[in-house]
Amino acid sequence: MTTYEPSKNKEGVTGRMGWLFLLAAGCVEVAFALSIEPTKGFTRPLQTGLCFVLGAGSIYLLTHALKTLPIGTAYAVFTGIGAVGAVTLGIVIFGDPVTLGRLIPIALIVAGIVALRLFSAA
Repeated sequence: MTTYEPSKNKEGVTGRMGWLFLLAAGCVEVAFALSIEPTKGFTRPLQTGLCFVLGAGSIYLLTHALKTLPIGTAYAVFTGIGAVGAVTLGIVIFGDPVTLGRLIPIALIVAGIVALRLFSAA
């Protein structure tokens, strides 16, 4: 009896791991986006350093996702997670306005991310 073993790339990363790396990259991208304002135009060294580390970290994780996912799919999902996360946390944490003109496009981005995941070959 054989057991199912997911396909792996030459580095041993499975498609499922690629999606997990992509999710992590998107979450770090959200943190990066929210870390820009506290730098006050990159004049505050500690906040600026954190901002750069988060930006580099999100790209690092994205490169791992790209080992198994197509670039177009991965980058679309990556930027979508960043956009949805930044808008959502802007509303929840910073009191950004909640309007249909903001919520409908965000819902469309989420629908696109879900569709890319459902119809992706990886």
